Amino acid sequence: MTTEISDITSEQIAAGQRAHELDREHVFHSWQAQGPFNPMTILKTEGSYVWDGEGNKLIDLSSQLVNTNVGHQHPKVVAAIIEQAGKIATIAPQHVNDARSEAARLIASHTPGDLDKIFFTNGGADANEHAIRMARVHTGKHKVLSAYRSYHGGTHLAVNVTGDPRRVASDNASDGVVHFFPAYPYRSYFNSTTEAEETQRALKHLEDTIILEGASNIAALVLESIPGSAGIYVPPAGYMEGVRELTRKYGIVFIADEVMAGFGRSGEWFAVNHWNVVPDLMTFAKGVNSGYVPLGGVAISPQIFETFRERVYPGGLTYSGHPLACAAAVATIEAMEEEDLVANAKRLGDEIIGPRLAQFKADHPSVGDVRGTGVFWAIELVTNRETREPLAAYGGSSPEMNQVIAAARAAGLLPFANFNRLHVVPALNIPDDVLIEALDKLEQALVVADGFVK
Repeated sequence: MTTEISDITSEQIAAGQRAHELDREHVFHSWQAQGPFNPMTILKTEGSYVWDGEGNKLIDLSSQLVNTNVGHQHPKVVAAIIEQAGKIATIAPQHVNDARSEAARLIASHTPGDLDKIFFTNGGADANEHAIRMARVHTGKHKVLSAYRSYHGGTHLAVNVTGDPRRVASDNASDGVVHFFPAYPYRSYFNSTTEAEETQRALKHLEDTIILEGASNIAALVLESIPGSAGIYVPPAGYMEGVRELTRKYGIVFIADEVMAGFGRSGEWFAVNHWNVVPDLMTFAKGVNSGYVPLGGVAISPQIFETFRERVYPGGLTYSGHPLACAAAVATIEAMEEEDLVANAKRLGDEIIGPRLAQFKADHPSVGDVRGTGVFWAIELVTNRETREPLAAYGGSSPEMNQVIAAARAAGLLPFANFNRLHVVPALNIPDDVLIEALDKLEQALVVADGFVK
Protein backbone atom coordinates (compact mmCIF):
# COMPACT_ATOMS: atom_id res chain seq x y z
CA MET A 1 0.00 0.00 0.00
CA THR A 2 1.39 3.40 -0.90
CA THR A 3 0.98 6.73 0.81
CA GLU A 4 -0.89 9.37 -1.18
CA ILE A 5 0.18 12.96 -1.61
CA SER A 6 -2.36 14.06 1.02
CA ASP A 7 -0.20 12.31 3.64
CA ILE A 8 2.68 14.72 2.97
CA THR A 9 2.17 17.47 5.51
CA SER A 10 3.12 21.12 5.38
CA GLU A 11 5.56 20.38 8.21
CA GLN A 12 7.32 17.77 6.07
CA ILE A 13 7.52 20.18 3.15
CA ALA A 14 8.95 22.89 5.42
CA ALA A 15 11.52 20.42 6.79
CA GLY A 16 12.42 19.52 3.23
CA GLN A 17 12.94 23.17 2.34
CA ARG A 18 15.26 23.55 5.34
CA ALA A 19 17.14 20.41 4.28
CA HIS A 20 17.57 21.85 0.79
CA GLU A 21 18.95 25.11 2.21
CA LEU A 22 21.45 23.24 4.37
CA ASP A 23 22.38 21.00 1.44
CA ARG A 24 23.28 23.98 -0.72
CA GLU A 25 25.26 25.52 2.15
CA HIS A 26 27.26 22.48 3.15
CA VAL A 27 26.98 19.41 0.87
CA PHE A 28 29.48 18.79 -1.91
CA HIS A 29 27.80 16.58 -4.53
CA SER A 30 29.38 13.92 -6.71
CA TRP A 31 29.69 14.31 -10.49
CA GLN A 32 28.40 17.90 -10.39
CA ALA A 33 29.50 21.47 -10.93
CA GLN A 34 28.47 22.70 -7.51
CA GLY A 35 27.18 26.19 -8.38
CA PRO A 36 24.34 25.62 -10.85
CA PHE A 37 23.24 22.29 -9.35
CA ASN A 38 19.73 22.31 -7.89
CA PRO A 39 19.11 18.85 -6.43
CA MET A 40 15.64 17.43 -5.91
CA THR A 41 14.58 16.97 -2.31
CA ILE A 42 12.98 13.66 -1.34
CA LEU A 43 10.54 13.72 1.56
CA LYS A 44 9.41 10.10 1.60
CA THR A 45 9.92 6.79 -0.16
CA GLU A 46 7.77 3.67 -0.22
CA GLY A 47 7.55 0.75 -2.60
CA SER A 48 7.99 2.06 -6.14
CA TYR A 49 7.24 5.67 -5.23
CA VAL A 50 9.10 8.74 -4.00
CA TRP A 51 7.70 12.11 -2.94
CA ASP A 52 9.60 15.24 -3.92
CA GLY A 53 10.13 18.44 -1.95
CA GLU A 54 6.76 19.86 -3.03
CA GLY A 55 4.95 16.68 -2.02
CA ASN A 56 4.52 15.37 -5.58
CA LYS A 57 4.27 11.59 -5.85
CA LEU A 58 6.54 10.12 -8.54
CA ILE A 59 6.92 6.57 -9.79
CA ASP A 60 10.57 5.62 -9.33
CA LEU A 61 11.54 4.07 -12.65
CA SER A 62 15.23 4.54 -11.81
CA SER A 63 15.54 2.37 -8.69
CA GLN A 64 17.61 5.40 -7.65
CA LEU A 65 21.05 4.41 -9.03
CA VAL A 66 19.65 1.05 -10.15
CA ASN A 67 20.10 -0.40 -6.67
CA THR A 68 16.75 -0.45 -4.83
CA ASN A 69 15.97 -3.86 -6.29
CA VAL A 70 13.29 -4.74 -3.72
CA GLY A 71 11.83 -1.24 -3.73
CA HIS A 72 11.81 1.39 -1.01
CA GLN A 73 11.16 0.62 2.65
CA HIS A 74 10.70 -3.12 2.21
CA PRO A 75 9.38 -4.10 5.66
CA LYS A 76 11.50 -7.24 5.97
CA VAL A 77 14.73 -5.36 5.26
CA VAL A 78 13.88 -2.40 7.48
CA ALA A 79 13.00 -4.75 10.35
CA ALA A 80 16.26 -6.66 9.94
CA ILE A 81 18.33 -3.47 10.18
CA ILE A 82 16.45 -2.39 13.32
CA GLU A 83 16.85 -5.83 14.92
CA GLN A 84 20.56 -5.98 14.09
CA ALA A 85 21.16 -2.49 15.51
CA GLY A 86 19.70 -3.73 18.79
CA LYS A 87 22.16 -6.65 18.93
CA ILE A 88 25.47 -5.59 17.34
CA ALA A 89 25.41 -2.26 15.56
CA THR A 90 29.05 -2.45 14.47
CA ILE A 91 32.05 -4.66 15.04
CA ALA A 92 35.57 -4.82 13.61
CA PRO A 93 35.91 -7.09 10.57
CA GLN A 94 38.41 -9.46 12.18
CA HIS A 95 35.62 -10.75 14.44
CA VAL A 96 32.96 -13.25 13.39
CA ASN A 97 29.40 -11.99 13.46
CA ASP A 98 26.34 -13.98 12.46
CA ALA A 99 24.99 -11.38 10.00
CA ARG A 100 28.17 -11.45 7.90
CA SER A 101 28.45 -15.24 8.02
CA GLU A 102 24.86 -15.74 6.90
CA ALA A 103 25.14 -13.07 4.21
CA ALA A 104 28.22 -14.79 2.80
CA ARG A 105 26.43 -18.16 2.82
CA LEU A 106 23.37 -16.78 1.05
CA ILE A 107 25.41 -14.93 -1.58
CA ALA A 108 27.54 -18.03 -2.24
CA SER A 109 24.39 -20.11 -2.63
CA HIS A 110 23.51 -18.07 -5.72
CA THR A 111 26.88 -17.28 -7.30
CA PRO A 112 27.75 -19.23 -10.47
CA GLY A 113 30.05 -22.22 -10.39
CA ASP A 114 32.31 -22.53 -7.37
CA LEU A 115 32.64 -18.86 -6.40
CA ASP A 116 31.90 -19.61 -2.76
CA LYS A 117 34.35 -17.37 -0.87
CA ILE A 118 33.14 -13.80 -0.27
CA PHE A 119 35.20 -10.71 0.53
CA PHE A 120 33.03 -7.79 1.64
CA THR A 121 33.59 -4.14 0.71
CA ASN A 122 31.63 -0.93 1.13
CA GLY A 123 30.42 -0.72 -2.47
CA GLY A 124 31.05 -1.53 -6.10
CA ALA A 125 34.07 0.69 -6.75
CA ASP A 126 36.17 -0.78 -3.98
CA ALA A 127 34.94 -4.27 -4.90
CA ASN A 128 36.47 -3.75 -8.34
CA GLU A 129 39.63 -2.28 -6.85
CA HIS A 130 40.07 -5.30 -4.59
CA ALA A 131 39.28 -7.78 -7.36
CA ILE A 132 42.03 -6.23 -9.49
CA ARG A 133 44.42 -6.32 -6.53
CA MET A 134 43.65 -10.00 -5.99
CA ALA A 135 44.28 -10.71 -9.67
CA ARG A 136 47.55 -8.82 -9.67
CA VAL A 137 48.89 -10.59 -6.60
CA HIS A 138 47.62 -13.97 -7.84
CA THR A 139 49.25 -13.64 -11.28
CA GLY A 140 52.24 -11.47 -10.47
CA LYS A 141 51.25 -9.34 -13.49
CA HIS A 142 50.06 -5.75 -13.63
CA LYS A 143 48.11 -4.71 -16.74
CA VAL A 144 44.32 -4.69 -16.73
CA LEU A 145 42.08 -4.83 -19.81
CA SER A 146 38.72 -3.05 -19.72
CA ALA A 147 36.14 -2.08 -22.32
CA TYR A 148 35.31 1.39 -23.52
CA ARG A 149 31.68 2.34 -22.75
CA SER A 150 31.89 0.86 -19.27
CA TYR A 151 31.67 2.06 -15.69
CA HIS A 152 33.43 0.42 -12.76
CA GLY A 153 33.40 3.04 -10.00
CA GLY A 154 34.64 6.45 -8.92
CA THR A 155 37.70 5.60 -6.80
CA HIS A 156 41.12 6.08 -8.35
CA LEU A 157 41.80 2.73 -10.01
CA ALA A 158 38.11 1.95 -10.63
CA VAL A 159 37.57 5.21 -12.51
CA ASN A 160 40.68 4.59 -14.60
CA VAL A 161 39.38 1.12 -15.44
CA THR A 162 36.10 2.80 -16.39
CA GLY A 163 35.66 3.30 -20.12
CA ASP A 164 33.30 6.27 -20.25
CA PRO A 165 34.11 10.02 -20.19
CA ARG A 166 34.00 10.23 -16.40
CA ARG A 167 37.45 8.67 -16.51
CA VAL A 168 39.09 11.40 -18.54
CA ALA A 169 39.60 14.10 -15.90
CA SER A 170 41.67 11.83 -13.65
CA ASP A 171 43.23 9.44 -16.16
CA ASN A 172 46.99 9.97 -16.28
CA ALA A 173 47.69 6.65 -18.04
CA SER A 174 49.86 5.40 -15.18
CA ASP A 175 47.63 2.69 -13.72
CA GLY A 176 48.30 -0.15 -16.14
CA VAL A 177 44.85 0.00 -17.75
CA VAL A 178 44.37 -0.81 -21.44
CA HIS A 179 40.95 -0.26 -23.02
CA PHE A 180 39.43 -2.22 -25.87
CA PHE A 181 36.29 -1.78 -27.97
CA PRO A 182 33.28 -3.78 -26.75
CA ALA A 183 30.69 -5.69 -28.73
CA TYR A 184 27.96 -3.09 -29.21
CA PRO A 185 25.77 -4.00 -32.20
CA TYR A 186 23.78 -0.75 -32.43
CA ARG A 187 26.89 1.44 -32.70
CA SER A 188 29.36 -1.15 -33.91
CA TYR A 189 33.02 -0.17 -33.88
CA PHE A 190 33.65 -2.93 -36.41
CA ASN A 191 31.14 -1.97 -39.14
CA SER A 192 29.20 -5.13 -38.39
CA THR A 193 25.84 -5.64 -40.03
CA THR A 194 24.77 -8.69 -37.99
CA GLU A 195 25.19 -9.81 -34.40
CA ALA A 196 27.23 -12.79 -35.58
CA GLU A 197 29.66 -10.44 -37.34
CA GLU A 198 29.82 -8.24 -34.24
CA THR A 199 30.74 -11.19 -32.02
CA GLN A 200 33.40 -12.50 -34.39
CA ARG A 201 34.97 -9.10 -35.07
CA ALA A 202 34.87 -7.92 -31.44
CA LEU A 203 36.55 -11.12 -30.25
CA LYS A 204 39.19 -10.82 -32.98
CA HIS A 205 39.87 -7.25 -31.85
CA LEU A 206 40.14 -8.36 -28.23
CA GLU A 207 42.56 -11.16 -29.04
CA ASP A 208 44.66 -8.80 -31.14
CA THR A 209 44.76 -6.40 -28.17
CA ILE A 210 45.91 -9.18 -25.85
CA ILE A 211 48.64 -10.25 -28.26
CA LEU A 212 49.85 -6.72 -28.94
CA GLU A 213 49.85 -5.72 -25.27
CA GLY A 214 51.56 -8.96 -24.26
CA ALA A 215 49.59 -11.62 -22.42
CA SER A 216 52.54 -12.17 -20.10
CA ASN A 217 51.91 -8.65 -18.73
CA ILE A 218 48.12 -8.83 -18.33
CA ALA A 219 46.75 -9.73 -14.91
CA ALA A 220 43.03 -9.32 -15.50
CA LEU A 221 40.23 -8.48 -17.86
CA VAL A 222 37.33 -6.59 -16.25
CA LEU A 223 33.99 -6.63 -18.03
CA GLU A 224 30.45 -5.71 -17.01
CA SER A 225 28.35 -8.77 -17.80
CA ILE A 226 25.71 -6.35 -19.10
CA PRO A 227 26.98 -2.76 -19.06
CA GLY A 228 24.69 -0.60 -16.95
CA SER A 229 25.05 3.19 -16.97
CA ALA A 230 27.09 2.80 -20.18
CA GLY A 231 23.97 1.77 -22.07
CA ILE A 232 22.57 -1.68 -21.15
CA TYR A 233 23.88 -3.09 -24.42
CA VAL A 234 23.39 -6.83 -23.98
CA PRO A 235 26.34 -8.78 -25.44
CA PRO A 236 25.50 -10.59 -28.68
CA ALA A 237 25.34 -14.39 -28.73
CA GLY A 238 28.70 -16.03 -28.26
CA TYR A 239 30.58 -12.94 -27.08
CA MET A 240 30.76 -13.63 -23.35
CA GLU A 241 31.68 -17.27 -23.96
CA GLY A 242 34.40 -16.07 -26.34
CA VAL A 243 35.80 -13.60 -23.80
CA ARG A 244 35.91 -16.34 -21.18
CA GLU A 245 37.76 -18.64 -23.59
CA LEU A 246 40.32 -15.97 -24.46
CA THR A 247 41.07 -15.28 -20.79
CA ARG A 248 41.65 -18.99 -20.23
CA LYS A 249 43.78 -19.29 -23.36
CA TYR A 250 46.10 -16.47 -22.31
CA GLY A 251 46.14 -17.02 -18.53
CA ILE A 252 44.24 -13.83 -17.68
CA VAL A 253 41.97 -13.52 -14.64
CA PHE A 254 38.40 -12.81 -15.79
CA ILE A 255 36.59 -10.38 -13.49
CA ALA A 256 32.85 -10.08 -14.12
CA ASP A 257 31.46 -6.80 -12.82
CA GLU A 258 27.92 -7.58 -11.63
CA VAL A 259 27.57 -4.46 -9.48
CA MET A 260 24.51 -3.22 -11.37
CA ALA A 261 23.36 -6.28 -13.30
CA GLY A 262 23.53 -8.72 -10.38
CA PHE A 263 20.96 -9.90 -7.86
CA GLY A 264 18.09 -10.46 -10.21
CA ARG A 265 18.03 -7.30 -12.27
CA SER A 266 18.61 -9.08 -15.58
CA GLY A 267 16.10 -11.83 -14.81
CA GLU A 268 18.85 -14.13 -13.52
CA TRP A 269 20.53 -14.05 -10.14
CA PHE A 270 23.64 -12.87 -11.99
CA ALA A 271 23.81 -11.74 -15.60
CA VAL A 272 26.67 -14.11 -16.47
CA ASN A 273 24.16 -16.92 -15.99
CA HIS A 274 22.54 -15.94 -19.31
CA TRP A 275 25.61 -17.43 -21.00
CA ASN A 276 26.58 -20.09 -18.42
CA VAL A 277 29.89 -18.29 -17.92
CA VAL A 278 31.80 -18.66 -14.64
CA PRO A 279 34.40 -15.92 -14.05
CA ASP A 280 37.45 -16.17 -11.79
CA LEU A 281 36.27 -13.22 -9.70
CA MET A 282 32.87 -11.55 -9.60
CA THR A 283 32.13 -8.17 -8.05
CA PHE A 284 28.77 -7.12 -6.64
CA ALA A 285 27.07 -4.34 -4.66
CA LYS A 286 23.82 -2.35 -5.16
CA GLY A 287 21.12 -5.05 -5.32
CA VAL A 288 22.78 -7.30 -2.71
CA ASN A 289 20.81 -5.41 -0.06
CA SER A 290 18.82 -3.01 -2.24
CA GLY A 291 21.18 -0.21 -1.25
CA TYR A 292 19.69 0.16 2.23
CA VAL A 293 23.17 0.16 3.84
CA PRO A 294 26.38 0.44 1.78
CA LEU A 295 27.74 -3.01 0.87
CA GLY A 296 29.70 -4.63 -1.92
CA GLY A 297 32.01 -7.54 -2.36
CA VAL A 298 34.05 -9.97 -4.40
CA ALA A 299 33.12 -13.62 -4.97
CA ILE A 300 36.34 -15.61 -5.30
CA SER A 301 37.18 -18.83 -7.15
CA PRO A 302 39.01 -21.67 -5.34
CA GLN A 303 42.14 -21.14 -7.45
CA ILE A 304 42.52 -17.52 -6.39
CA PHE A 305 41.50 -18.29 -2.82
CA GLU A 306 44.38 -20.76 -2.62
CA THR A 307 46.85 -17.97 -3.37
CA PHE A 308 45.87 -16.41 -0.07
CA ARG A 309 45.47 -19.54 2.04
CA GLU A 310 48.97 -19.11 3.51
CA ARG A 311 49.85 -15.73 2.02
CA VAL A 312 48.50 -12.56 3.60
CA TYR A 313 46.04 -10.68 1.42
CA PRO A 314 47.32 -7.08 1.35
CA GLY A 315 44.02 -5.28 1.78
CA GLY A 316 41.08 -4.66 4.05
CA LEU A 317 38.45 -2.19 5.24
CA THR A 318 37.24 -1.04 8.66
CA TYR A 319 33.66 -1.72 7.60
CA SER A 320 34.19 -4.97 5.68
CA GLY A 321 31.04 -7.00 6.28
CA HIS A 322 29.41 -4.33 8.45
CA PRO A 323 26.68 -6.09 10.48
CA LEU A 324 23.92 -3.63 9.60
CA ALA A 325 24.72 -3.93 5.90
CA CYS A 326 24.97 -7.71 6.08
CA ALA A 327 21.72 -8.01 8.02
CA ALA A 328 20.09 -6.00 5.24
CA ALA A 329 21.65 -8.35 2.67
CA VAL A 330 20.30 -11.42 4.45
CA ALA A 331 16.80 -9.95 4.57
CA THR A 332 16.97 -8.78 0.95
CA ILE A 333 18.08 -12.15 -0.40
CA GLU A 334 15.50 -13.97 1.72
CA ALA A 335 12.80 -11.62 0.44
CA MET A 336 13.93 -12.21 -3.13
CA GLU A 337 13.75 -15.97 -2.60
CA GLU A 338 10.39 -15.92 -0.79
CA GLU A 339 8.77 -13.56 -3.29
CA ASP A 340 10.40 -15.22 -6.33
CA LEU A 341 11.62 -11.82 -7.49
CA VAL A 342 14.21 -13.06 -9.98
CA ALA A 343 11.53 -14.93 -11.92
CA ASN A 344 9.28 -11.90 -11.55
CA ALA A 345 11.94 -9.64 -13.06
CA LYS A 346 12.17 -11.97 -16.04
CA ARG A 347 8.38 -12.00 -16.41
CA LEU A 348 8.15 -8.21 -16.24
CA GLY A 349 10.76 -7.93 -18.99
CA ASP A 350 9.28 -10.62 -21.20
CA GLU A 351 5.62 -9.71 -20.84
CA ILE A 352 5.44 -5.97 -20.13
CA ILE A 353 8.64 -3.97 -20.67
CA GLY A 354 10.04 -5.69 -23.76
CA PRO A 355 6.80 -5.65 -25.79
CA ARG A 356 5.96 -2.08 -24.77
CA LEU A 357 9.42 -0.78 -25.68
CA ALA A 358 9.22 -2.56 -29.02
CA GLN A 359 5.97 -0.69 -29.60
CA PHE A 360 7.68 2.56 -28.63
CA LYS A 361 10.28 1.90 -31.31
CA ALA A 362 7.58 1.24 -33.88
CA ASP A 363 5.56 4.33 -32.96
CA HIS A 364 8.17 6.98 -32.14
CA PRO A 365 10.77 8.11 -34.68
CA SER A 366 13.00 9.43 -31.89
CA VAL A 367 13.57 5.89 -30.62
CA GLY A 368 16.62 4.52 -32.38
CA ASP A 369 17.05 1.35 -30.36
CA VAL A 370 15.56 -0.51 -27.41
CA ARG A 371 17.38 -3.32 -25.65
CA GLY A 372 17.54 -5.16 -22.38
CA THR A 373 16.35 -8.06 -20.29
CA GLY A 374 14.51 -8.51 -17.00
CA VAL A 375 14.04 -5.08 -15.44
CA PHE A 376 17.18 -3.74 -17.13
CA TRP A 377 16.39 -1.83 -20.35
CA ALA A 378 17.55 1.18 -22.35
CA ILE A 379 15.84 3.41 -24.89
CA GLU A 380 18.34 5.15 -27.16
CA LEU A 381 17.02 8.46 -28.46
CA VAL A 382 18.14 9.86 -31.80
CA THR A 383 17.35 12.81 -34.03
CA ASN A 384 17.66 10.66 -37.15
CA ARG A 385 17.23 6.91 -37.34
CA GLU A 386 19.24 6.60 -40.54
CA THR A 387 22.33 8.40 -39.27
CA ARG A 388 21.69 7.37 -35.64
CA GLU A 389 22.63 10.88 -34.53
CA PRO A 390 22.08 10.87 -30.76
CA LEU A 391 19.72 13.30 -29.04
CA ALA A 392 22.63 14.21 -26.74
CA ALA A 393 26.30 13.82 -27.52
CA TYR A 394 28.28 10.97 -25.96
CA GLY A 395 29.59 12.19 -22.63
CA GLY A 396 27.05 14.94 -22.09
CA SER A 397 23.47 16.12 -22.23
CA SER A 398 21.62 18.60 -24.42
CA PRO A 399 18.76 21.11 -24.09
CA GLU A 400 16.60 18.67 -26.06
CA MET A 401 17.38 15.77 -23.74
CA ASN A 402 16.72 17.97 -20.73
CA GLN A 403 13.27 18.75 -22.11
CA VAL A 404 12.54 15.04 -22.46
CA ILE A 405 13.57 14.40 -18.86
CA ALA A 406 11.50 17.36 -17.67
CA ALA A 407 8.47 15.98 -19.52
CA ALA A 408 8.89 12.64 -17.73
CA ARG A 409 9.06 14.42 -14.39
CA ALA A 410 6.02 16.54 -15.19
CA ALA A 411 4.10 13.36 -16.01
CA GLY A 412 4.86 11.98 -12.53
CA LEU A 413 7.91 9.86 -13.27
CA LEU A 414 11.42 9.75 -11.81
CA PRO A 415 13.46 8.46 -14.76
CA PHE A 416 17.06 7.28 -15.09
CA ALA A 417 18.73 9.14 -17.94
CA ASN A 418 22.31 9.09 -19.21
CA PHE A 419 23.58 10.93 -22.30
CA ASN A 420 20.95 10.23 -25.02
CA ARG A 421 19.26 7.34 -23.25
CA LEU A 422 16.33 6.72 -20.95
CA HIS A 423 16.71 3.57 -18.88
CA VAL A 424 13.76 1.49 -17.73
CA VAL A 425 15.07 0.01 -14.50
CA PRO A 426 12.26 -0.33 -11.92
CA ALA A 427 12.34 -2.47 -8.79
CA LEU A 428 12.02 -6.22 -9.28
CA ASN A 429 8.75 -6.15 -7.35
CA ILE A 430 7.06 -3.17 -8.99
CA PRO A 431 3.34 -4.01 -9.35
CA ASP A 432 2.22 -4.66 -12.92
CA ASP A 433 -0.29 -1.80 -12.92
CA VAL A 434 2.28 0.67 -11.60
CA LEU A 435 4.78 -0.42 -14.25
CA ILE A 436 2.20 -0.02 -17.01
CA GLU A 437 1.32 3.44 -15.67
CA ALA A 438 5.03 4.34 -15.60
CA LEU A 439 5.46 3.29 -19.22
CA ASP A 440 2.41 5.35 -20.18
CA LYS A 441 4.05 8.36 -18.54
CA LEU A 442 7.35 7.62 -20.25
CA GLU A 443 5.61 7.61 -23.61
CA GLN A 444 4.50 11.18 -22.97
CA ALA A 445 8.17 12.12 -22.79
CA LEU A 446 8.85 10.31 -26.06
CA VAL A 447 6.29 12.53 -27.77
CA VAL A 448 8.50 15.46 -26.76
CA ALA A 449 11.59 13.64 -28.12
CA ASP A 450 9.78 13.09 -31.44
CA GLY A 451 9.62 16.84 -31.84
CA PHE A 452 13.40 16.98 -32.28
CA VAL A 453 13.58 14.43 -35.09
CA LYS A 454 15.11 15.87 -38.26
